[in-house]
Amino acid sequence: MTKLFHVSDVHFGAEDPAAIAWFSERVAAEKPDAVIMTGDLTMRAKPKEFRAGGDWLRSLGVPVTLEVGNHDIPYYWDPLRRLFSPYSRYAAVEKMIERPLDVAGIAVIPLKTTARAQWRWNWSKGRVSPGSLRRALSLIAGVPKDHLIIVAGHHPLIEGPTKGTARTKYGDQALVALAEAGADAVLSGHVHDPFDVPYTHAGRTVRLIGAGTLSKRVRHSPPAFNELRIEGQAITTIVRTMEGDQTLAIGEPVREPA
Repeated sequence: MTKLFHVSDVHFGAEDPAAIAWFSERVAAEKPDAVIMTGDLTMRAKPKEFRAGGDWLRSLGVPVTLEVGNHDIPYYWDPLRRLFSPYSRYAAVEKMIERPLDVAGIAVIPLKTTARAQWRWNWSKGRVSPGSLRRALSLIAGVPKDHLIIVAGHHPLIEGPTKGTARTKYGDQALVALAEAGADAVLSGHVHDPFDVPYTHAGRTVRLIGAGTLSKRVRHSPPAFNELRIEGQAITTIVRTMEGDQTLAIGEPVREPA
């Protein structure tokens, strides 16, 4: 069995120290094969927040891939930095950002869903650009046929069962393309509440799996992360909280064996 920890929206600068320490303890005790962090490592994209977040991720001692969230880009009150050098503060974590992983027959593919600017008022919402989608599809094309394919981005591509929303532009089109390319699951964060729902296209089912938050900015569930247990072609999603665990989906096959 392969074990992945899926964590999101830690928001250093507004993090929950108890939840951070608890997650670190679980990683040390259970030794997952990798950690997938789906964005919003910081609260205000400040250098000290990136340093704290980078130190924490490196301290885990396991392979980590990190997606960029909307909070990881300088905010509207720093428009020049947001538009022209939004990634200049990433030095503390740059080696982890959008890092593809290959773990025990599982390919983790990054998908950027953030944008510096959009033709709408709320720039915190998601957007999948043609270039971001092309990069993800190109990486998928190079994955061995017997691998499970997990795509990781910050924003849910389509609206799920949570009250928080992503309203990701072109997310539905991206999801169709990813399904047709062979993706088995898409991981995300942003809405601060966990979920695991199926999406079916052309006879294939893709799991849409969202993680909660380890910050003080909780919404409808306590601080949490997801444990993904993968055996063969089956993924089990377990929401882990300090109050107890909840299984969201039990061994549902995401792809029929070849």
